[in-house]
Amino acid sequence: MQHPRTYWRPIPDPTGGRWRLAGGWVGFSRLERLTRGGPPEIVEDAPDDVLAALTAPRPPVLGVSMDRPRVMGIVNVTPDSFSDGGCWDADGAAHGRDLLAAGADMLDIGGESTRPGAAEVPVADEIVRVAPVIAALAGAALSVDTRKAAVARAAVAAGAGLVNDVSGLDFDTGMAAAVAERGAAICLMHAQGVPQTMQDDPRYDDVLLDVHDALADRIARAVAAGIPRDRIVVDPGIGFGKTQAHNLAILRRIGLFHGLGAPVLLGVSRKRFVGTIGGADTPADRDPGTLALTLAAVAQGIQIHRVHDVAGIRQGLSLWQAVEGTQT
Repeated sequence: MQHPRTYWRPIPDPTGGRWRLAGGWVGFSRLERLTRGGPPEIVEDAPDDVLAALTAPRPPVLGVSMDRPRVMGIVNVTPDSFSDGGCWDADGAAHGRDLLAAGADMLDIGGESTRPGAAEVPVADEIVRVAPVIAALAGAALSVDTRKAAVARAAVAAGAGLVNDVSGLDFDTGMAAAVAERGAAICLMHAQGVPQTMQDDPRYDDVLLDVHDALADRIARAVAAGIPRDRIVVDPGIGFGKTQAHNLAILRRIGLFHGLGAPVLLGVSRKRFVGTIGGADTPADRDPGTLALTLAAVAQGIQIHRVHDVAGIRQGLSLWQAVEGTQT
């Protein structure tokens, strides 16, 4: 008889805890044990390999240590991104410098919108959008937001050190090899479907565990292609082929993804469900809701936060640190 797979979520302990989560700022003493179809159980211990994966310090990303929450500023050089399309495509480098001055630890430069319903951008057009901006910002900790191997190669040649692939290697079969041969890092995001259709009717057996397993599979594929584990970041893909209920289920237990042994990136900034719940129709009015979700994720040890409003998030983190007495 085959026993159901077991999943482990560390429960943050505000008093300090027996163990440090991912070598970071959160401690934990108990865990939530999850199985498919069964009720969650609170336990006091876990197998040694589970604790090793949960407690091992995470490697730096783009030379930035993961021992505190990090802010990734969004630089969209696109005419049609949902929040700021057309705002920065004329001078994305200047916007990037402003975000760095506001406290961004790293920048994510994207030349193709992946909002729900967005159309694919030709490779040549995407390269023309992102490569000059990356070159102008060379020296900073830079990521390129692309699904395409050819764009990734051009971006890394221009100065990017991380490829943020929202398809998690599913869109372009050559992506893993391109990242490996260039010696770059990769962020593997989970998405169900492609932007044009991903929000039509997304369904899961158990969204939290399905996304976890899909990311574990993507990590295995990346490693098999020659990408070292210490160059892999994961992202559960909030809003990418997920309903509001799916998003909230992931956010409530996002600490589960620490068990994958990689830094975790969260992208909730200004997304539609933030406005739906918070009563903010305009994306720019969703920054308070974004901050609330960011701080909730920080309390679960999530390391990288991809945001539009760097100054606001940085301010919120500073206040959170002052109240909690932790380093941010």
